Amino acid sequence: MFKPLRFIPDDTKIAFMRFARYGFYVSMVLCVVSIGLFFTLGLNYGIDFKGGTLIEIKTQGPANLSDLRQRIGGLGLGDTALQEFGQANDVLIRVQSQPGGPSAQQTAIEKVKAALPKGVDYRRIEVVGPKVSGELARDGTIAVVVAIIGVLIYIWFRFEWQFAFGAVASLIHDVTLTIGLFSILRITFDLSIIAAILTIVGYSLNDTVVVFDRFRENLRRYKQMPLEKIIDLSLNQTLPRTIMTSLSTLVALLALYIFGGEVIRGFTFAMIWGVIVGTYSSIFIAAPVLIFLGARIGAATGDTKPEAAKARP
Repeated sequence: MFKPLRFIPDDTKIAFMRFARYGFYVSMVLCVVSIGLFFTLGLNYGIDFKGGTLIEIKTQGPANLSDLRQRIGGLGLGDTALQEFGQANDVLIRVQSQPGGPSAQQTAIEKVKAALPKGVDYRRIEVVGPKVSGELARDGTIAVVVAIIGVLIYIWFRFEWQFAFGAVASLIHDVTLTIGLFSILRITFDLSIIAAILTIVGYSLNDTVVVFDRFRENLRRYKQMPLEKIIDLSLNQTLPRTIMTSLSTLVALLALYIFGGEVIRGFTFAMIWGVIVGTYSSIFIAAPVLIFLGARIGAATGDTKPEAAKARP
């Protein structure tokens, strides 16, 4: 008989809250730095948000990027970018939005086609105008904000207001650090990254709710135990599940990142980062907030008064 695979034993006794203060302060510094990077460096917005033209081509042999850059760079179309993705003959061409409306974008496409060598196979051509890109940026921001507000309301009704603020602090931490990472690495930020951030919100929330639910159960059992000890106990009890879920998710994401191609690489990179910081924030952000806000045992257990609660047999 095969024994179940365990990366973490079931009876760990790690004093998470002993180090939580340091982790909390480090996270706050990193969040401030991320916000500073966003306002100074900004994000490397993709065509979805800046507007422009995206042309995906397949050359007959291995692509000569230096030659292609020379051909397109001399067309006077402003900022252009070329990169390989997938196979050696797959090339992605980005051209900034041209002044003059849709006709100007079509003219730019024709100029690029005329400059490229014969025999090129055009796989995809997308044009996003400035008005559409502005609407996409606005709608993407609204989607993230609405998701966080929805989490706040759900956790508030499901648990208690201290738990709601702990969960939202964890989500804001994850989103802020993700934006800071994309600012400093200059990875293209497009609609797929917004989708990744919303997925990160859901993943982090799921992990946080599991910890909170075990914390609430332990509040009912151990009335005399200090709050820090109860949080440590709850985190240790849910740690095997947290680690196993995170590792299995990371394995799938790493496979997508390596073999999925350039088109979804930004999305999978954001997801990998989100799983890591989401697991971290559930332990070192959401849980310490309960202590800072003074989570009430009576409210968490559903009793009208803490004294009225009885320990679970």
